[in-house]
Amino acid sequence: MRQYFLRLSLPAAMWNLRSLSCLLLLCFSVTTVAAQRTNSETTKWLTLNGDAPLVIALGGFSGLFPDSSYDAYMVAMETSLANVIAWCDVQLTKDGVGICLPDLKLDNASDIDVYFKNKETKYSVNGVPMQGWFSIDFNFKDLAPVTLRQGVFSRTPKFDGTQQKILTVLDVVNKVKPPGLWLNIQHDTFFSQHNLSMRSFIISLSRSVIVNYISSPEVNFLKSIVSRFNPLVTKLVFRFLGQGDIEPSTNQTYGSLLKNLTFIKTFASGILVPKTYIWPVDNSLYLQPHTSLVLDAHKEGLQIFASEFVNDVPFAYNYSYDPATEYLSFIDNGDFSVDGVLSDFPITPSATIDCFTHLGKNDKPQAKLLIITSEGASGDYPGCTDLAYTKAAMDGADVLDCPVQMSKDGIPFCLGSINLIDKTTVAQSPFGNIGSAVPELNVTNGIFTFNLTWDEIKSLKPAISNPWSEFRLYRNPKARNDGSFVSLVDFLTYAKNATTVSGVMISIENAVYLAKHGYGVTAAVLEALSNTAYNNQSAKKVMIQSTDSSVLKEFRKSHYELVYRVADDISDIESSTISEIKSFASSVIVTKKSVFPSEEQFLIGQTDVVQKLQSSNLPVYARLFNNEFVSQAWDFFSDSSVEINNYISGAGIDGVITEFPGTAARYRRFTSIPLCETRKPRNFSDPTPKARFFGFGFMLNFLKMSNVS
Repeated sequence: MRQYFLRLSLPAAMWNLRSLSCLLLLCFSVTTVAAQRTNSETTKWLTLNGDAPLVIALGGFSGLFPDSSYDAYMVAMETSLANVIAWCDVQLTKDGVGICLPDLKLDNASDIDVYFKNKETKYSVNGVPMQGWFSIDFNFKDLAPVTLRQGVFSRTPKFDGTQQKILTVLDVVNKVKPPGLWLNIQHDTFFSQHNLSMRSFIISLSRSVIVNYISSPEVNFLKSIVSRFNPLVTKLVFRFLGQGDIEPSTNQTYGSLLKNLTFIKTFASGILVPKTYIWPVDNSLYLQPHTSLVLDAHKEGLQIFASEFVNDVPFAYNYSYDPATEYLSFIDNGDFSVDGVLSDFPITPSATIDCFTHLGKNDKPQAKLLIITSEGASGDYPGCTDLAYTKAAMDGADVLDCPVQMSKDGIPFCLGSINLIDKTTVAQSPFGNIGSAVPELNVTNGIFTFNLTWDEIKSLKPAISNPWSEFRLYRNPKARNDGSFVSLVDFLTYAKNATTVSGVMISIENAVYLAKHGYGVTAAVLEALSNTAYNNQSAKKVMIQSTDSSVLKEFRKSHYELVYRVADDISDIESSTISEIKSFASSVIVTKKSVFPSEEQFLIGQTDVVQKLQSSNLPVYARLFNNEFVSQAWDFFSDSSVEINNYISGAGIDGVITEFPGTAARYRRFTSIPLCETRKPRNFSDPTPKARFFGFGFMLNFLKMSNVS
């Protein structure tokens, strides 16, 4: 396995690549500007002390890099708010050295099993037998050859390798120099049973190091140290596990202890709870009403922190796969705010806190961006239905789109595919046995829109799109067949009356085939536009999109914006091709990979396609933006807002075509400072200062600079 890291010396590389360094920093500065903003608006926060919530980086940026590795910590420091807290799960070695590792079992986060094949042991941990490699069986010097690796198999192993050594707590303090330090003592009882004292280690460490937070799920451990720490310097936090789990000191369930916050207050300044303690979800992964826990804790004078925030696993469907939306429900819901969040992806809560809080839907856009839907809000409802269009308009889309299909009786309507099997329940209907192959449409088995009348089509149910079902990621299952199909005339009428919508985009494909069979789709579109008076008005933008230049040429006499969609990924575009496009189109749609090509889910550079088209006065829109993390390159940190930011502030596209318009609309209304704030990176402990840049190709450089096997 190869593992690589970009290490550039200052200052020349930094300032030459300034534009790249801004791309993944979103709209917040990670130095003093962010702190100034949040401090000046403390009255907006419903935390215990009125300050902005804290971001706690779980083992650094453990969502991408090996947990508790140097690189994970440093990337967390560089992509998060200025007051980010570095989290370290403390384990003790046989000789009493405190190391940062996420689990008692070292083999869950390192390659220790490769170096010490015969050192696997079995211990009882809180009454549960566990087998593996444990820190208590090794002196710290024994661990010198061991390297850290990503402990979550669904995440990339690209950053595992020989540079990721096990760090001591002091290594984190002295090499990373985090703004704040949080030590989590998960298994004090276990170490005590093996004659190792976490209490002694923590107290000794505190004589030379400022520890901002110490957490533990064990009551007796926190009680044993409460008198030794000044709560103004070090806050003790009781960590709740599952409500049915047993706390070893009191032999009570954590659910029972939750009912006695007054008792918790006697030895702790705060509590750390799984996020479902605050926003429960049902068995179908939908949110239930929030509990009173945050308000109860604040009433007791306890800070409350929420854990288990990750970008790359399914969470409540209510959030539409947008992690920032989830964070907002914990910190900016109008009723309460937690005092901090524990995250594997600290860039996301940092951006949410500094950019996306306290926004109103009517706030003035801060970024120039045209938001065009793909079948309406098809990430939340079946595409091209009344519900999808209504949701898109409510979410802030500028342009609603209608991919036009033709029914058997010549009615144009909106549907994302000419094959009804793709977007409806036709296969389970009485028409399910009329399938056929149409080689001209590249369909081997289809039931086509022109096989059924409009009334017959309306008798079907729509089906929500699940493009990532192979990863078991499904969209809003409760609404998978909700909504009604919409004719082109009804679509145009709705868009015309929707005050928040500025235009429509009508997509026409397969026109040549349909014409051969007596369906004049182009004429039908022109007639519908005329019947709804779009042909003699200027209030609403009308865009006609096609991959077929001959279709667009039929609209040249109109005043509509003609949009040529380049269906394939391209790496370059010739001047002669641009000139040809200009002869029949006034703007262009390209794929995301035509802007940022990628291999194995990592970016490999940036093309100049966008710049070449724009230099010829052709606006460029990119497609297709989704919220599901598997649709994004790893460079975007499993965060749809980070991805959008790269394409807007980095590549300079003019608009996005998205199935989740609400995410793009929120990005456009960010409330913080300009996107690319010049800044100097934090000091590195290396003798020669280093810089890491989080723009396009960040991961590419990570993967190409070191050549470590």
